[in-house]
Amino acid sequence: QVQLVESGGGLVQPGGSLRLSCAASGSFSSIGAIVWYRQAPGKQRELVAGITNYGTRTYSDSAKGRFTISRDNAKNTVYLQMNSLKPEDTAVYYCNTAPIGDWGQGTQVTVSS
Repeated sequence: QVQLVESGGGLVQPGGSLRLSCAASGSFSSIGAIVWYRQAPGKQRELVAGITNYGTRTYSDSAKGRFTISRDNAKNTVYLQMNSLKPEDTAVYYCNTAPIGDWGQGTQVTVSS
C-alpha cells in the first residue's frame, strides 16, 4: 500500500506563496489520482485540487486561478503551488488517493500578517 507524506506548509503573509509536496513511499504511476484536501478549524475537510495519472486537473472554486496542482511520477510526488494566499486559506492540508485511503498527518498552512 502506498503511503503519502505531506510537507511544505508554514506561515506566510497574505498575498504570499507556498508550494506543498505530497510524496509517495511507492510508485505513483500505479495510482489513478491524487487529491489535495484541507481542513480549517471548526470546518469540514474539503477538496482543494486533484490530478489524475493522465494529468487531468480539477480545482475547487476557491482554488481556481490561484492554485496549481502538478505531478512528477519520476519523483513520486504531487505538488500544490499556492499563490495569492488569503487568511481563509489557513488550514491543515492533506493529500490522499482517489478512492480515499488512509489519512496522513497533513501540513499546516497559516496565512496571517
